[in-house]
Amino acid sequence: MIKTPKGLRLHIGVFGRRNVGKSSVLNAMVKQSVSIVSDIAGTTTDPVEKVMELKPIGPVVFIDTAGVDDIGALGQARVAKTMKVIDRTELAILVSDEWKDYERQLLALFEERRIPYIVSANKSDLRLNSELEKAIAGAGAKLTASTNAKDGDGISQLREMIIQATPEDFLSSQPIIADLIEPGDMVFLVTPIDIEAPKGRLKMLQVHCLREILDRNSYAMIVKETELPEALSKLKAMPSLMVCDSQVFDEVAKVTPAHVKLTTFSILMARFKGDFQNMLNGAETLDRLSPGDRVLIAEACTHHPIGEDIGRIQIPRLLQQHVGGGLEIDVVAGRDFPEDLTPYELIIHCGACMFNRREVLSRIDKAIDSGVPITNYGMAIAHLHGILQRALEPFAKANKTAQVALLSA
Repeated sequence: MIKTPKGLRLHIGVFGRRNVGKSSVLNAMVKQSVSIVSDIAGTTTDPVEKVMELKPIGPVVFIDTAGVDDIGALGQARVAKTMKVIDRTELAILVSDEWKDYERQLLALFEERRIPYIVSANKSDLRLNSELEKAIAGAGAKLTASTNAKDGDGISQLREMIIQATPEDFLSSQPIIADLIEPGDMVFLVTPIDIEAPKGRLKMLQVHCLREILDRNSYAMIVKETELPEALSKLKAMPSLMVCDSQVFDEVAKVTPAHVKLTTFSILMARFKGDFQNMLNGAETLDRLSPGDRVLIAEACTHHPIGEDIGRIQIPRLLQQHVGGGLEIDVVAGRDFPEDLTPYELIIHCGACMFNRREVLSRIDKAIDSGVPITNYGMAIAHLHGILQRALEPFAKANKTAQVALLSA
């Protein structure tokens, strides 16, 4: 469990004003000195992460943040980092020792983002009455724990509330590939080996797919695209499903029989980490791009670009060919996602293996609010090669939105 990637862990953000005891509450919950504790306001300056297993939820990431009431130019920069953490928060803990406008504003933001939250009414040992708890209840908070992090009072109650508030879709998460196949099916995973793959290992998503195939009592064959024709020629029966890397999708489609269902790892991620229908709608806007339009390509990871990097070279080349040149294309990586998306006509996002679903959905929500279509690498590449409809066929049974798209095509 400790080896579970961060992107598949429940992200729990701890928020509040300076010196309310955020770090003390976090340390008490994980029973370790994860964050530095001090009576000096503003001790926590950058988000601090603690990866752990929280039973019975499973693998989680706790994120301690700087106070939202920090002051000065440097303080405002810290507050900005805290607000960015909200983008990847799936469950929020608001720590307070007095109910002020800062708390009201954070609660309103959690409600707006539909982020489940718990309030820790901290420093209970210093209060003579329950006025704070009454103010919190009056603000509409349903889960409130009275805590004294210094002595550990109320921490067990807070942990129980975390379990109660955990989003249901995390507890019963969407499979990547298991619902697309039946027991006994043969699945081909076509996996190019390039310098982006970890040395001596497969990429995380490929391993995850392999595990789900085995759990489904199905069979898997892993092959590079260069050996695919020979591998197919040796089979007595064709595979039920073929999954390949987006960058070799066109090449694989040409040698895969038409009756074999075919899709990409990136398109699998569109529904596992994102919003399948919104990204499908975004792919359809590719035909509306014109010379002079501006496109944003966003990558979740910050790997060193290779010669034919998919986000910096291959997709831009396909886009320019599609519209006849003249597009303005910006590329961002990691968490450097622009606050203002309005200059863009389209956003093309990677599969987001390194992000949790909340952060991907947050970016999709920002795109929708800005009126900017968003799609992902796999859907964009498939559309630009004219084979998107084929890439959707494996989802026709398991995903109603894809079925609707197929019927209306």
